[in-house]
Amino acid sequence: MLIIPDYSIITESPGLKATKEQIARLYHRYRFALDYSVNKDVIEVACGSGIGLGYLAKIAKSVTGGDIDENNVALCRKLYDFKYRDQSPVQNGRIEVSLIDAHHLNFSEQSFGLVLLYEAIYYLKDPAKFIAEAYRILIESGVLIICTVNKDWIDFHPSPYIYKYYSVPELYRLLSEHFSEVELFGAFSTKINNPMSHIVSYIKRIATKFHLIPGSLAGRAYLKRLFLGPLKPTPRQISEGMAEYEPPVLIPSDISNKDYKIIYAVARK
Repeated sequence: MLIIPDYSIITESPGLKATKEQIARLYHRYRFALDYSVNKDVIEVACGSGIGLGYLAKIAKSVTGGDIDENNVALCRKLYDFKYRDQSPVQNGRIEVSLIDAHHLNFSEQSFGLVLLYEAIYYLKDPAKFIAEAYRILIESGVLIICTVNKDWIDFHPSPYIYKYYSVPELYRLLSEHFSEVELFGAFSTKINNPMSHIVSYIKRIATKFHLIPGSLAGRAYLKRLFLGPLKPTPRQISEGMAEYEPPVLIPSDISNKDYKIIYAVARK
């Protein structure tokens, strides 16, 4: 019997306390996807609490969210139940939510124009299988976007339940097995601009080395509050302009990158 971890404790959920940069990263992911979503059938695999689905639905033809964690799916359905109970149009889009295993996407071939996998590839036992499935359900000229924390960032620390983190070259090779056009982008510079950030960075590396960072996001929020001061609640949904947006930067795909905290891979069918 397959035992599924409780991914809800590591999911960015409405109300969870977060730093300004955490919220900015959350916004950044969906703002980046927005331009690819225009009049497209969009699916976010491993959508967590579904915070970004409504934002994309404003311009997408349709939006589907799915997660393997039943608690996350329930939270996502609750988030959109009142407004979308009858699946009425969200401007020119609609939202559907279901239980989805990323390794077995139960959709017909060429069903979507855009597939998203955000901060989840490292939880997959067989990411190559997901990539093959994403390729199958994408229309011709469809796009797959994967977002992941950069394992080569000096302040990187692992999450619970992971199988493997991927470097830029590893991610490129995975995607190139199926997609003919793959580009890698970096976001959120690793450059430290003030003394306090240097101190926090040092403490974080020590805590990571000695396994002192809590597994749950709630536990991590407590530590961040101690060192960084008051935190803000994660919003119920992504909204336009909720954080500054700087487009990610195209980076070489054949070498590891230490200049950015977040990596995007964009693969075109």
